[in-house]
Amino acid sequence: MAYQLQEINRRIQSDVVEFLAECDENYAQRVSLAADRILSNLEHSPIVLLSGPSGSGKTTTAMKIAEELRRRGVNSHAVAMDNYFVTLNPKTAPRTPDGAIDYESPLFLDMDLLSDHFTALSRGEEILVPRYEFARQMRNDSLGTPLKLEKNEIAIFEGIHALNDDITGRHPEATKLYISARSNINEGAVLRFKGTWMRLTRRAVRDYSFRGTEVARTLDMWANVRRGEKLYISPFKGKADIVFDSSLPYEVPVMKNYALPILRSVPQDNERHDEMVELVRSFDHFEAIDPALVAKDSLLREFIGGGSYKYH
Repeated sequence: MAYQLQEINRRIQSDVVEFLAECDENYAQRVSLAADRILSNLEHSPIVLLSGPSGSGKTTTAMKIAEELRRRGVNSHAVAMDNYFVTLNPKTAPRTPDGAIDYESPLFLDMDLLSDHFTALSRGEEILVPRYEFARQMRNDSLGTPLKLEKNEIAIFEGIHALNDDITGRHPEATKLYISARSNINEGAVLRFKGTWMRLTRRAVRDYSFRGTEVARTLDMWANVRRGEKLYISPFKGKADIVFDSSLPYEVPVMKNYALPILRSVPQDNERHDEMVELVRSFDHFEAIDPALVAKDSLLREFIGGGSYKYH
């Protein structure tokens, strides 16, 4: 699927508020379809596995699905699978071909504990969802959160490895979802903005604004992030019961306000500098949208801030 640049700019000029509302409603309809599928499978499993690459909006989507299910009278809990990372041991940690620690590897996940927890929740037993402390790169079970599913309650586990064979192979009965910002933006037949650029822009803006990470550092990590996607995430998306697109037609015009200043700061000696110059030029094709017009519950708020959802 591709959006058309001319149509985006026309909608911005004609009625930007209506344009944003329509895009958000289209996304809400995708969330509603996911809720339909989850409920149809509830008699088989209360577990939902939501996967997608970095910058796809998994966290917000998981919360939106939980919200939609609660509106239908089904209590739901969104659980970040990042909390199931194992404590980092540099001596045994998986490595990339260049010798760096491979933070994208599924070997960082405690698959056995996840499987045990899925089984326990399905039986109505209580578990303790662990807490991973990223600053100390260790799991702290003493900060864990108890979770028990009552009858007709659902747990949505979201993470990049949620559809990995080591998880779905043990729990094929779970509902499986895959999400990614997949749509390019074209001007006629000419590509103006790549779908992968949307995710890179989301991550760069979020990391800079909320994690204190300079964009050059995000770019340095991006090559391994993309390598990890091809090795560990994309091969399993075919297992999903539903695959849906998290891109929003209005996001590039909004992100233009945030991304341009930080992307222009990338040093010339950065190996991705030429790509960043191309990316910066691509924003010139778009009319800008005032971020204040973006709804507080928009998925885009996960990356630009100021939203109504709480992120850890």
